[in-house]
Amino acid sequence: MITFQDVSKTYAGAGGRAALTNVSLSVAPGEVFGVIGASGAGKSTLIRLINGLEKASGGKVVVDGDDVAALGVEGLRSLRRRVGMIFQHFNLLSSKTVAGNVAFPLKLAGRPDAEVKARTAELLARVGLSDFAGKYPAQLSGGQKQRVGIARALATGPKVLLCDEATSALDPETTEQILELVSNLNRELGLTIVLITHEMDVVRRVCDRVAVLEGGGVVEEGAVEDVFLHPTSATARRFVMEADGVPADGALVGGRVVRLTFRGEATYKPILGVVARETGVDYSILGGRIHRLRETPYGQLTLSLTGGDVEAAIARFQADGVRVDLITEAGR
Repeated sequence: MITFQDVSKTYAGAGGRAALTNVSLSVAPGEVFGVIGASGAGKSTLIRLINGLEKASGGKVVVDGDDVAALGVEGLRSLRRRVGMIFQHFNLLSSKTVAGNVAFPLKLAGRPDAEVKARTAELLARVGLSDFAGKYPAQLSGGQKQRVGIARALATGPKVLLCDEATSALDPETTEQILELVSNLNRELGLTIVLITHEMDVVRRVCDRVAVLEGGGVVEEGAVEDVFLHPTSATARRFVMEADGVPADGALVGGRVVRLTFRGEATYKPILGVVARETGVDYSILGGRIHRLRETPYGQLTLSLTGGDVEAAIARFQADGVRVDLITEAGR
């Protein structure tokens, strides 16, 4: 559905700032694809290249079979009807009602009034806001505003939905509700979704695959399970450890610091106590979680192991199907 072929983007002025450099990636139809990175990594530039709000300086962006850079005015209009977008700060029209905001792109497209009215009602029902059609954005909560933004993005029946930090301005409970709505839209409508975020938990919750950006380049890409549980780049490891509440600077003291990864049924086994008794090893839990990657239960714990036979403890974990990754050696 979406392909980036060796794409670069440089902004004019100040010596030419490179926002993206030689980015290549692809997004399959019906996939939820996450793009994660720190501020300034190039995430927003990447997503704006998909709907033609920005033009690549080099390389090619192909969306639904169209080379975006080759499209004229009418071609871009057609593309943007197939690519909906929701924003961090909602971007609603304050002078229009909820229904008016959702109907706006349909009216711009010249749809008949009866179609606009029916489609608006259908979309408000889908996002749970049928009773709010006559209200104005100022009368809504943040979560309700984002639901209006989602309904508006779906108005023209897009194949692709772009989410630019769509949950960053929301509280945790509302974030969960919006992510559940996005997941439902993916399943029920077959939407291809590209989700930009700086929060690893958002990726874990809804994405199939993820690309990690650093300094305008892709430093890691793969299935969410692989990148989240076994990150290979320093950037991805930092995001994962921050999500687990573990300092990512290596300034952890005492013993050997390891990360244990449990998947499936192994997640709920009482293996820590068993290994401690068998090997005489003491452990301190530095951070971690037990959660789900979509439908798969997993657990990750970062431990400091001291005393007893540490090597035997690690071997025992591995024999029980637990992955062990070394974070730091004692004294380092």
